[in-house]
Parts: sequence; structure tokens; C-alpha cells
Amino acid sequence: MYKINYSFLLPFYNLYIIFNMTNISEIAKKLSERITNAETRQRSRTAEEYQRFLYAIEYILTDIWKSSYIHPEAECSIHKHNNYYSSNTRYSDPNLTYRMTMNAFDGLQLLNLIVVTKNGYYDRIKMQGGLTRYRAREELLEMLNEIPEHPAIHLKPNLDAETILLRNEIDGRKVLVDYEEDAFTEKARNNLRTINQCFIRHWVDLRILDKDVLALQERLFDDTEKQPIDLTKRTLVRIFTNNSFEEGGRFYRGWWQNVPSEYRPYITIDSKATSEHDYSQLNPNMIYSVYNKELGSEDAYSRVAGEEHRDVVKKAFNAMFQHSRVLNTKPDDIDKIDLDTIGMSWIELKEAILNAHKPIKDYFFRGLGNRLQFEDSCIAESVMLQFAKMDAPALPIHDSFIMHQGFGTYGELEEAMRRAFYERFNKDIGVSRDLVVQHKSNIPIDKDGFVSLEIDDILNAENEYSQWRYRDDMWISRK
Repeated sequence: MYKINYSFLLPFYNLYIIFNMTNISEIAKKLSERITNAETRQRSRTAEEYQRFLYAIEYILTDIWKSSYIHPEAECSIHKHNNYYSSNTRYSDPNLTYRMTMNAFDGLQLLNLIVVTKNGYYDRIKMQGGLTRYRAREELLEMLNEIPEHPAIHLKPNLDAETILLRNEIDGRKVLVDYEEDAFTEKARNNLRTINQCFIRHWVDLRILDKDVLALQERLFDDTEKQPIDLTKRTLVRIFTNNSFEEGGRFYRGWWQNVPSEYRPYITIDSKATSEHDYSQLNPNMIYSVYNKELGSEDAYSRVAGEEHRDVVKKAFNAMFQHSRVLNTKPDDIDKIDLDTIGMSWIELKEAILNAHKPIKDYFFRGLGNRLQFEDSCIAESVMLQFAKMDAPALPIHDSFIMHQGFGTYGELEEAMRRAFYERFNKDIGVSRDLVVQHKSNIPIDKDGFVSLEIDDILNAENEYSQWRYRDDMWISRK
């Protein structure tokens, strides 16, 4: 993501590939030979062992290659515990074995191509740990820089990897667990495959100034709730919680879900401008609908302490529904300064919310938040699936969707969102117009929502948005 790329070379791109066939597989093969020559082994690897060894080298190199496009100082991590590779075959890569992965990792260290920056550990008392972290040395980075492509465009997402994930809490830790297949899991997996197939047929990118890219990534590195933007993460998984396929179920791991809200207007799909639509008061609407109560016309959050304090009330409302015990102290995501601004203590705010929502007051503090997440995940699946069948990606961010702005302008996205909610609850819901985000002026677009092809705009884009332009041109070239 940070390489200096020159868009004017694109007309020669295909010719260049003919003469420079450098790719991950070729580099891995060369390094496997160097490692084998440097090792002091008692016996040679069998043919099967060698293939797994070669696969492990390529796996590690791919991780490094991707990281080099995320941040110049990005580190990679590796599991060095045998159980990770053998304990749960549903989620593990069958081609990646513990012994050959360690052979590959040790071999790259032996060649002085990678360096460990932090050793892994596990505290059995605290039941906490961390993975071994490492970084590529300059020689290896130079090899990878010879690859004439961007990893997000070159690497094909593995659609055969497990996408329906089930978590449970064991000994205080959230872990992935195995499950029995049934009609629901098969349908959920097939639907998500259809959605992911649609996503990888299109190119989703973030069109921001070259000078802003590094600052954004460093900001995300410091955010404990987000990951830096990795454009190779182009598909979704669906994660269920509490060992139940009726809790959680939201869609995760799309790179756009890590983009801060103020940058989301600059997301493009196939070089086209996008807009974002958000459900209006989704959680209150679902709660009242599930328990057959009437929400009323007054805003569910503003009715508590006024429009100016809506966001704080929304956080408190959701926390009260998520927790399984009465909260006598404020949740961590609500700042004391927010309570001071409202002029209420936490106890007073909690009581104000309960009084404003008397029809459902008995359902707070019963840990029903994950059940609500399942409901909104089913709605999201319905919206995405409908558009995937039209070959139009609808990118989810929990209860909002980003699409080519034409689907927003002509009302198709809003209609699909309303219909999905009605089919689930047999009630209507609004889609917040004030949360529909249109592209800012830093993306010149024409009347059809395409990025402008005016010569002045193109020259400006070459200078200020060269990274975005290069990826976009490369995607078009690959298609």
C-alpha cells in the first residue's frame, strides 16, 4: 500500500510480466533450496514433506508481502504451538503443519531473512498470551518488491476456507469450537459464498491522498478496536457466539469495516463513488418488534435526554441490553465527561432510559444483546444476498451498507433495507437520510457516479492519488 508506483508504466504492464515472472511461488522455491543447503539435516525430506515445507515458506512470504503494503514497519505474527495446527481441523489450513511451518520459519531465520521482534508467551495463571512477532529484513523485502503486482489484486481469496465460525467461552477465553452441520449452517455458508463471490468480482478501494495513507494506518495501529487497512481482506466470515447459532452471527473481516467513519465517504467500488445508508434506531425497533410492543414515533434515544445527548443515550441503551446483570457503575465506553454534559449520574441516566422505555424495561440487563445481533445479521444477509444476485456488492458495516451511489440515489438500497426488516419482523422501519453519506469533493465524479475522466482531474489524481490510481489501473488490466 505504500510502494511508490508509477501509473504511466501500466501500458507496459503485460509486456513486463512476460520478461519478469517473479512471484511468491518462485521466490519460495528458491528459498527452499537455500534453506535445505544451509541446514544440517540427518535425512532428506520426503516428497510429501517437501511440498508441505514449500507451502509453509510460501505462506510466511505471503504474510510478509501483504504486511509490507500495510505499513513500512509492519510486523507479522506466527503460531508456535502445536495445538494451533491440529486441534480444530474445521478452521485450520490442512496444508499447513506444525513441523514444516517451524522448519520454514527457522530456515528463514537461518538465512538471516527475518528477525524475531518479540517472543511468544502464555501465562497459565492469567490465561493470556501473545504470538511470536517477526519482521522481514531488507534482503527479503527487496525480493518481494520485485513482484510486479499488488497482493490484494494478485492473491485470490480462498472461498473454500470455513466462513461460518462458532465461538464459545472456555476458561474465560473466547475460542473457536467445532459444530454439527445442519440445514442452517449449510444455507448460511452457501449464502455467504454467493456474497463473497460477488465481492471478489469487484474492486473496493479507498481513494485518499497519498500523503494521508500512512497517517491513517498509524492511527489504526493505535486503535485497540480496529486493524490497519489490509486490502487483501476482501471477503467476509460470519461469527456466532456463546456456542449458539442464534446469538451473534454478524459479518466480519472485510477491510472496509476498519475504516473510520470520516473516511468511509472515500470508499470506491470499481472506481465509482459510493454512499452509505444506515437503519434508523435499529436496536430499539428490533427489541419492540420481537416483544410485540409499540416503539412510537418519538426517537428512541432523543426522548431520554434530548437530541443533543442522543449518542450517549444510544451507547447506554445498548450496554443495558447487552449486559446480563444490572450495571450500578457506568459502562467503559461511556466517559464521565459525557455524563457531566448531560447533567446526570450513571444511575440517573439508567433510570431515565428505563422510564422512557417502560414497555420493554423488563428486558434490559438480561444479556439479550447477542440475540439482537443475530437478528440484525439475518437482515444484513438478506440485503447483501439480494444485491449479490444482481452482481452488485453491498458492503456491510453491521447495520449500515455501502454501495455505488446510484443504488442510493434511485432508492434501491433503501427499499432493500426496508424490505429485509419487514420480512423479518412484519413491521416498517426508517432508513436515516441524515446518515446517508455522499462522496466529498476530493473525488471528481460524473453524473453517473463514475470517477471523472476529465484530463485535469486525471492529472491531479496522478499526482495526489497515485496509489489509488495505480491499484485501479492494475485491477482493470487484470480483468
